[in-house]
This record gives sequence, structure tokens and C-alpha cells, in this order.
Amino acid sequence: MENLVKAIILGIVQGLTEWLPISSTGHLKLFENLLFFSVPILFDVFLHVGTLIVVLTFFRREIGKILTALVHLDFKTEDGKMIPLIIVGTTPTVLIGLVFGETIETTFQSLLPIAIAFIGCGLILYAARAGKEKTENIGYSVAITMGIAQGIAIIPGISRSGATIATALLLGIKREKAFRFSFLLSIPAVMGALALTIGTGFGVLATAGLGWTEILAGTAIAMLTGYFALKLLWKILLMRRFHLFAFYCWLLGAVLIALVTLGILV
Repeated sequence: MENLVKAIILGIVQGLTEWLPISSTGHLKLFENLLFFSVPILFDVFLHVGTLIVVLTFFRREIGKILTALVHLDFKTEDGKMIPLIIVGTTPTVLIGLVFGETIETTFQSLLPIAIAFIGCGLILYAARAGKEKTENIGYSVAITMGIAQGIAIIPGISRSGATIATALLLGIKREKAFRFSFLLSIPAVMGALALTIGTGFGVLATAGLGWTEILAGTAIAMLTGYFALKLLWKILLMRRFHLFAFYCWLLGAVLIALVTLGILV
């Protein structure tokens, strides 16, 4: 029962922080530390699948049109053009994950580097206010750059949505288009992470005391809270208040550095 409660708490944390630009992975690491609950990476991936389902639901019409274009091998329409862009944008994310993933996972086990990453995330978010929205046209160079930003966001403390949307805004992409492409780009990334970890992770889950009850409960809660967080991000983005999340990241990073320095957290 104790592990179930902790899994639900982590599900709430994942749902609230996955789509808000404040790093769900960083918050999961923080709460795992506070709860004295070390979970395998596969459990975190399952929580990400829960919030992925939110994206699939939220963008179901766009995804349906893209899949229809793919079936017909139609790459000339607006929806069809998304297919190669998503592939191109996903490529640097995959490469960064394969080359640096293990090193990052090892380095960011403690809270101090995560705290520093939170501060870095704040800098990225605040810089987004300097972007001049000029176009809705996402070309290959923009897709690659957003893919690199998404790859860097495997660092706990760097928000995936924050990094990709901020990058698009800085490159002059209008916020509605930046929002849409950012989340379409997240779909293959999360699915790929699940595929890479699912084959070897179940034994580790059992050792950590996590069964299907905990997995399904955490994932379901992540879905519910993630839906409201995604709608909130959309409203805040339209209100041009996206950069204000930087102050939260800076405050959290500073507090964590202080607590680690004082020996209260590790």
C-alpha cells in the first residue's frame, strides 16, 4: 500500500510537470528523493506513456490527418509535410539519447546537478520572450534544432516542452505552430524510450516493489492531471506568459542548491 501511494504521488507530479515547461524528470527525481523511493527508469517511462496518451487525445485530429497522409504517401499537403519534419526532428533526439543517455542517467542521480539544470531551464524559458514570431513555416533546419533541444532535455531539470517551444519561438515560429509541432515531436521520442527500456526493465520493477497495480495507478493519475496541465500550458502560451515559468525554475534550483549545501538533501 505504501508503494501504491508513492506511485500515485509520482503520477500526480508527472502529470502536472510533463507539459508545463518545468521538467517532469527533474521533479520525479526530486520527489523520489523526498519519498525515499528509488524507482527504475522504466517506471518513469510508463508515467511518460500516461501523459503521451494525453497528447494523442489532444491532437487526435492532427494525428489522424498525418496518418492518412502517410497511408496515401502524400507528402505535399500541410499534414503530409509534417511526416519528414518529425522524422528529421526525431533523429538528433535519438542520437543524443543513444550517445549520452547512460552518462546523463549516471550524472544526474543526485540533486545538485539537477538543481543547476533547473536554473539552466529557466534561462532557456526566459530567453523565449526575445523571439520575434514571423512565420508558421517549420523547415528542416528548425525541425533539427528543435530535435537537438528535445535531446538535450533528457537531462533531468531541463523541460522537453520548454526547450522545444522556446527554441521554436527564438527561431521566429509563431506560438500556435511551435506548440503543435513540439508535442507532435514528443510522440516518437516517448515511444522510442519505452521500446528501449521495456524489454529489460520488468525484473527491476518487481525488485523495487512495483507491480501492475502501482504502474497502472501512477499512469492513470498522470493521464488525468496531464490533460489539465496541457490545457493550462496552451492558455498561458496564448497569454504570452510562457517565460514566467523561468522564475519558478530559478527559485526551485536555488532552494535545492541551498538544501544540498546545508546537507538537508543529497
